[in-house]
Amino acid sequence: MKQEMNTVDREPRAQGLRWTGKLALALSLAACGAPTPPPGRAPGTEPSRPSAEAPAAPAPGTPAAPATRRGLPLPAPHAVTTHEDLRRQAAERMVAANPDTTYMSEPPPQLLAIPVLEVELNRDGTIRHIRVLRKPSQAEDTIEMAVAAVRRAAPFGDVSRLPKPWKFVEVFLFDDDRRFKPRTLDD
Repeated sequence: MKQEMNTVDREPRAQGLRWTGKLALALSLAACGAPTPPPGRAPGTEPSRPSAEAPAAPAPGTPAAPATRRGLPLPAPHAVTTHEDLRRQAAERMVAANPDTTYMSEPPPQLLAIPVLEVELNRDGTIRHIRVLRKPSQAEDTIEMAVAAVRRAAPFGDVSRLPKPWKFVEVFLFDDDRRFKPRTLDD
């Protein structure tokens, strides 16, 4: 009788484990699907490239939208302890926030453009000001692409424990496909 009871008790437990396994498999397969287009854009259409005349900055007083990677928010940045940590975290967040417009391979021998930006931050890691230190002689639209990439990656973590100025400089290495790699990650 004791043996019968153990067999009966195990059946619901085994069914629950099978159900859990099937659910986990279904969720993992669903995650492999194609990304859905952002609202307001038809499937299969490409986003328009930013024009050289319009700034990529949001209107003053308007809260910036949280950075997303294919609809998923970026993880919260950690508080940085050195300016080098700040540069590295900012570069990693730029790549994570812009997966379709970045590359991580070796830069090509001849680059399309190399804009250089100085990003000044508030104490909480939000952007205070972006200054262009170097404009490329060709493909000037890459400046706006770089500025937009920085804005999508913000905030960059609490910088209040760093000595002022709370700034970092990033060099953007653009290839012929107008994809960039932050120079900080090329070391």
